[in-house]
Amino acid sequence: MNTRFEKSVRSSDEWYTPKEVLKALGRFDLDPCAPVRPLWPTAEVMYDRNMDGLSLKWEGRVWLNPPYSRPLIEQFVRKLAEHGNGIALLFNRCDSKMFQDVIFEKATGMKFLRHRIRFYRPDGTRGDSPGCGSILIAFGVENAEVLKNCSIEGKYVQLN
Repeated sequence: MNTRFEKSVRSSDEWYTPKEVLKALGRFDLDPCAPVRPLWPTAEVMYDRNMDGLSLKWEGRVWLNPPYSRPLIEQFVRKLAEHGNGIALLFNRCDSKMFQDVIFEKATGMKFLRHRIRFYRPDGTRGDSPGCGSILIAFGVENAEVLKNCSIEGKYVQLN
């Protein structure tokens, strides 16, 4: 996750999704951006950066909390859009080229989160509140229904 938005001096792409977010979204088959040393499982199959999740085969329902450094974020989001079955967790940057050219064109639904997510660091400590809110992006009708009906507070918007 891009820590330029987190109110911290620590800079890393290793920021982990809280378990309660994952639990609210259900079981995932694949996480192509899993941590090297996960604090908890994010999917049945987990590719870390040493495995190069962009080049490996994606199957089933995908969980995507991508590295927020460029160009990786765009590459992973584009691959999920092409795969068409999964949910991505991103910063709410709807004005960005990636949102305008990929997400708004390919996503099925979005959930603008009501509260900012305090992600976890690799050592298991909770990070500070980021300076930007998060959004969940659904690709595929089933994933859009999950976002629409899950317990995570926010505003759901149907796209395609």
